[in-house]
Amino acid sequence: MEIISLILIGLSLSVDAFTLSLSYGLLNVSKKSIISSSLSVGLFHFFMPLLGIYVGNLINGIINGNYKVVLLIVLIIILIEMIKSLKEEIEEKPLNLINILLFSLFVSFDSFSIGVGLKFITDKLLLSSIIFSIISSISTFLGFTLGKYLNKVYAHKSKIIGIILLIFTIIYFLLK
Repeated sequence: MEIISLILIGLSLSVDAFTLSLSYGLLNVSKKSIISSSLSVGLFHFFMPLLGIYVGNLINGIINGNYKVVLLIVLIIILIEMIKSLKEEIEEKPLNLINILLFSLFVSFDSFSIGVGLKFITDKLLLSSIIFSIISSISTFLGFTLGKYLNKVYAHKSKIIGIILLIFTIIYFLLK
């Protein structure tokens, strides 16, 4: 039963990674960037809960109020990139290392927060981080791949759908 709970927590932690990678996938990101980003997100989802466990409530109070603002800024930047890409031809784009690391960090803040209370859920902290890592890597890869597929099949329409979904995501985070 504990493993099922950890898997469900892992799935909930990876929703934002899936959503943002889907949006980036609509920009036709290169296969190498998809793999690098997926692995990077997995690593961050492995280490952030462990870091949260050790750092504790002090830093959680500081980040808890600020990470939403940072995430909104990232979403708006992605939205701007998507709007600019409406005019561009479809070609693969690589993400640079800084973009991959920032993407991974921003979608992993919730893993840090869960780490603060993880010891109250389970004593299998390393197993928890491994589960979170695997699920988030797979979710990120699926999001990028689905976005890339939609971009190929629906081209211009998929970008407009992606922009609309991203606007709704931004509104959701503002109201949250």
